[in-house]
Amino acid sequence: MKKLTDYKALTFDCYGTLIDWETGITEALKPLTGRVSSGLTRDAILEAHARHESAQQRWTPAKRYSDLLAIVYKRLAEEWGLPVTSEECATYGNSVRDWPAFPDSAESLRYLKQHYKLVILSNVDNASFAHSNARLGVAFDAVYTAEDIGSYKPEARNFDYMLEKLEGLGVGRDDILHTAESLFHDHVPANRHGLANCWIYRRHDQDGFGATMDPGERPRTDFRFDSMADLVRAHQAG
Repeated sequence: MKKLTDYKALTFDCYGTLIDWETGITEALKPLTGRVSSGLTRDAILEAHARHESAQQRWTPAKRYSDLLAIVYKRLAEEWGLPVTSEECATYGNSVRDWPAFPDSAESLRYLKQHYKLVILSNVDNASFAHSNARLGVAFDAVYTAEDIGSYKPEARNFDYMLEKLEGLGVGRDDILHTAESLFHDHVPANRHGLANCWIYRRHDQDGFGATMDPGERPRTDFRFDSMADLVRAHQAG
C-alpha cells in the first residue's frame, strides 16, 4: 500500500470536507425551519435537504448550484407546508458565500500546498466557490466545478473530466489521492475510477449521513482521518 507521501496531487471535495456546509445549510435555513410547527432535528433537516438536492441534481444537471439551491428551498417549504417567495428562495441559493470553513481547513491547506498539487472537484458554481476559496486562503492548482462540467457528482463524467484535465497538467491517475467527506458523492465514484482515496470523516461522532445521501454498500477507503488536521499530522509523521 502506498503512503501519503507517495502521491503528487490531492483532489478535494470542498463542501463537507473543507467548508462546514452542514452548519452553513442549517443556519441559512432558519428563516424556513423556524416556522415549522413540529420540531425538526438538525439531522432531519439535513437529510431532507440531501434528498431534494440529490434529486434536483439528477433532474437538472446543468443548472448552476446557486439556482439549484433555490429550488431545494422551495421543495423543502412544500414538504413542510410553508409558503415562500421567490426572493426567499434566491436568498438561500446565494447563501454559500456565508458558509464557514472548518477551523482546521486553511492552515492544513497551507501546509499541504508545500507537498502536493491541490485540486478542487466540487458540486458548486464558480461565483459561490470564489467566496469559499477566500475563506480557505490558498491558491488551488486547478478548480473543476459542476458549472464547468455540466453535471454533479457522483456522476462519472465529473471524475472523467477531472482526470482528463489533470493528465494535461502532467498528473496521472496513480498520482492522485481523492480526499473527501462524502461517501456518496466522492468515494463510491472514486472506487469506480480506480482512484486512491482518503476519507475525511467529519461526522465521525454523529449518526447517519447528514447532508449527503446514504451510499448503500460502503466503498473502500485507503486512508481515513477525522479531520484535515489529522491528515496533516499523519503526513508529518511520514
